[in-house]
Amino acid sequence: MSQKRGLAMGVLIFASFMDLLDATIVNVALPSIRTDLDASGAQLEWVVGGYLLSFAVLMITGGRLGDIFGRRRLFVTGVVGFTLGSLLACVAPTIAVLLVARVVQGAFAAMMVPQVLSSVQALYAPRERAAMLGVIGAVSGMSAVIGPVLGGWLVSSDAFGVGWRSIFLINLPVGVALVVLALRWVPDTRSEHPLRLDPVGLVLATVGLLGVVYALIEGRDQNWAAWIWAVGAGGVLVLAAFVVQQVRRERTVGSALLPMRLFRDRGFSAGLVTQGTFQGSLAGFALVLTVYVQTGLGWSAIHAGLTMLPFSLGAFVGTAISVPLGMKLGKVVMVTGAGLQSAATVWVLAGVHGQGSSLSTWDLLPALVVDGIGLGLLVVPLVDVALATIPTGEAGAASGAYGTVQQVGAALGVAVVGTVFFSVVGTSYDAASLRSGLLTACWVAAGGYALAALASLLLPSRAQVHAHQMAVEHELAAEDPVAA
Repeated sequence: MSQKRGLAMGVLIFASFMDLLDATIVNVALPSIRTDLDASGAQLEWVVGGYLLSFAVLMITGGRLGDIFGRRRLFVTGVVGFTLGSLLACVAPTIAVLLVARVVQGAFAAMMVPQVLSSVQALYAPRERAAMLGVIGAVSGMSAVIGPVLGGWLVSSDAFGVGWRSIFLINLPVGVALVVLALRWVPDTRSEHPLRLDPVGLVLATVGLLGVVYALIEGRDQNWAAWIWAVGAGGVLVLAAFVVQQVRRERTVGSALLPMRLFRDRGFSAGLVTQGTFQGSLAGFALVLTVYVQTGLGWSAIHAGLTMLPFSLGAFVGTAISVPLGMKLGKVVMVTGAGLQSAATVWVLAGVHGQGSSLSTWDLLPALVVDGIGLGLLVVPLVDVALATIPTGEAGAASGAYGTVQQVGAALGVAVVGTVFFSVVGTSYDAASLRSGLLTACWVAAGGYALAALASLLLPSRAQVHAHQMAVEHELAAEDPVAA
């Protein structure tokens, strides 16, 4: 039983790795996509943001569908859809087809990925879960390291003779293998008391977010026409209707897509603001920096991918020291982490401004290491601290809301930072315009990190975190007396 359970989790975790890899690997291919498909700056933003947005709005629904219809069934459905989306992206003849493919990938990733954590809950006793969650976290870190480097190598070496399309081509054999292995080893668990679906909430959230993101990304190309402002304002109004609908559904049915009662907790709300703003800054900054060094400085894709490696290594260092520091210092660690990221972004800005066209990887290295350390200090303890004042019985709903805000924040960050960057660049794409765009975008990203640092000041105190940990331990002991 233990061996089969391990094999099942191996299959599930590798699928999660494939999703995370796909989210990071595409940045280094964007300049090649722009050249090959004659894509605009806004369309490049959609290549990244479309995936994140479709994943974000469907993630909670994907988890509930697995609880209702069986996690293996939804996992296999997700892998099949993700693989077909990768195939469509690989053969896309136009940028419009590629954008559709990216949305399809994100939508089916939202069916696939939630089954990983749900299966941990179903297959492992409470005392065993921490180790498995640690493995999942380590795999997530590996994807951040491997994604840009692998993507850079595939594009630069023209792997399989298909150029940038190889970053999607590699998903095809992996997807087939995952389906075969999942059908053989992954048990089809499901929840005994699944929450009901919320199709109305899903439609409202999707339409509202799409309206806001569309206005942000397409506004520049449309010269900020009146109808663009109307679309954005309409998106905000639909999101307001979503909030009202969620409050009403929570009161009458009890299974809202995004439980609004959780937002009454100041610490949890502060955690969501921290998570959303820092994820947005990170996603937007990574996109514009990668475009600049390849298009503005003429670096190869592998050169750009390797340039981001110090950031990932710094994140490993920050992760290693964040746990012991977090236990001693509490939210000070997260404030410091976000502050370091803001300072490191300004450091990158200064290097780009000072070195101009002679900028090298070595000029960026120390700033990116500090940026990565800041990420590790912030992101690792943030979940536990943000949930510290949430009752343990609400932890599942809070985690779902947290994950959704993470993805929405990343999509909005790509839209905001990317729009600022491409607005300054214009249509010339010469080195000077790209440099000016990057400098302006860096200030926006640095401001986002600074906002995350301010929001983290409102996180729960060390005493509240300690009380939460004790409550969880007592609950686990009651659920699993052997562990006690």
